[in-house]
Amino acid sequence: MSSRPSPGGKTGRPPRANPRVTRTLSHLAVAARRETPAVDLAAAEQAAHALLGALGVDLTAEGVRDTPRRVARMYAELLTPAPFAPTTFANDGGYDELVVATQIPFHSLCEHHLLPFVGVAHVGYLPGERIIGLSKLARVVELFARDLQVQERLTTQVAGWLDAHLRPRGVGVVIEAEHLCMSLRGVQKAGARTVTSALLGLVRDDPRTRQEFLSLTGSRS
Repeated sequence: MSSRPSPGGKTGRPPRANPRVTRTLSHLAVAARRETPAVDLAAAEQAAHALLGALGVDLTAEGVRDTPRRVARMYAELLTPAPFAPTTFANDGGYDELVVATQIPFHSLCEHHLLPFVGVAHVGYLPGERIIGLSKLARVVELFARDLQVQERLTTQVAGWLDAHLRPRGVGVVIEAEHLCMSLRGVQKAGARTVTSALLGLVRDDPRTRQEFLSLTGSRS
């Protein structure tokens, strides 16, 4: 028999509230709000033109004459997520086990060098009274990945969004990525991958649930 408390709290004993975790959840809920500012393509194109000129690029050459416009549109695309509605449904079946989507591909931009980092996200939650459409687990990753990012913040933002919108009994997010700012410059270690995680609620506090989530995502405990 499962030791996890049911969505209605009728079985098992939920873990005692941890003030530090409660503060973390509140912080994540605030961090999970994403506002997308308007993009000024004309100004971005002028800036790209100035940057390339300062780097010694001959902008009169046929092959790069239109590059500033392409650069502006490329960054606008990479930094603008597609809007979506967080469709949720009543958990009327009383499902009380993990829901996990693994190997969600994503790409984002390092806020320090404007180079991409690329990888996969594993996202799961332990339902409470609501469940979410499965495609939304991938869409929330894209929502925060299409921004100037660091991997650590991206991980906590995805976890915070799920916690704020679903109020589940637990959330787990693991992200694995290769950073081109590490592969192509600096130490130039191609193939090195960075792994980050954010575990909330029972996924963090219940050893069996934590181990199950990490096993399903192929992560080490």
